[in-house]
Amino acid sequence: MLDNLIFSVNTVLPLLLMMLVGLLCRRLGMFDDRFVSKGNNLVFRVFLPVMICRNLINASAVDSSAVKVFLYVVISVTVLFLALFLVIPFIEKDDRKRGVMIQAIGRSNYALFGIPLVTLLFPGQDVSIASILVLATVPLFNIYSTIALQVYNLPEHLREKQDGEAEKKRKKQAALHILKGIVLNPLIIASVLGFLLFKLQIRFPAPINTTLSNLSGVATPLALFLLGGSFEFSKIHGNLKQLIICVAGKLIISPLIFVTLAAVLGLRGPALGAILITFASPAAASSFPMAQQMGGDAELAAEHIVFSSAFSVLTVFLFIFVLKNLALI
Repeated sequence: MLDNLIFSVNTVLPLLLMMLVGLLCRRLGMFDDRFVSKGNNLVFRVFLPVMICRNLINASAVDSSAVKVFLYVVISVTVLFLALFLVIPFIEKDDRKRGVMIQAIGRSNYALFGIPLVTLLFPGQDVSIASILVLATVPLFNIYSTIALQVYNLPEHLREKQDGEAEKKRKKQAALHILKGIVLNPLIIASVLGFLLFKLQIRFPAPINTTLSNLSGVATPLALFLLGGSFEFSKIHGNLKQLIICVAGKLIISPLIFVTLAAVLGLRGPALGAILITFASPAAASSFPMAQQMGGDAELAAEHIVFSSAFSVLTVFLFIFVLKNLALI
């Protein structure tokens, strides 16, 4: 168990330290809000799409034994987001926070946590399922998060209800605006492209592959650095209620429900471990630039990433401890 705790700390601590470096540089006046905005635009439109595409291309092939787990994750993530779309509007009235809260609870940092943590938990065993689930989690998290942020951040002229034909026209324009935002989202384009390249088993020459690797390596560190630079401790009290709901929903409620259900369905070992990490991982660093670029409450998104990353060390360890003692993983 100590090894699992050490691994969790070693996985999360570098993320927190990178945020701290960004915070320090900002406090020393090395950059401003304009730099954060421009940097997030680059992360959102260049570095993250390359990372997502490359992760999908390099995923393992889906075999018949993994289909059950794959389908379980697809259905569970879909059900989770649908539930959040129904529940969050009753909890939160501010549209800019609604989309961010749905993304915060529904989306995890599986791409970073999944494969290495499952590999550590099951040394010497076949953990290819961890790579296969990248094909389920990356596209779904991005598509559903984009819908959430797009739906709750419509332009003002598409929000105001009208009468008669004008209302029909408004609804049509709003639907087209949401659809356009989804189709043209760089992360979704990257997910679709990566999946197609994976299915076609296309491999790039070494120079291109090295370039893609270098570009994708920039995404997470830069996103975390900019996140730290945008963080304001003085503003946390304004989002305290939302923050408690998001962190509890992400790290406790969501994994408790879906891991328990998976265990009841008979999933064990690496399969159950991969499902645990799918739902128990902290928020993805990409949540912040995505929220900022799409008009959501970027402050709430930033705070959630910081606190979910910090508390995940404890919650992931506790989940692993309980499942191991129950001989489920």
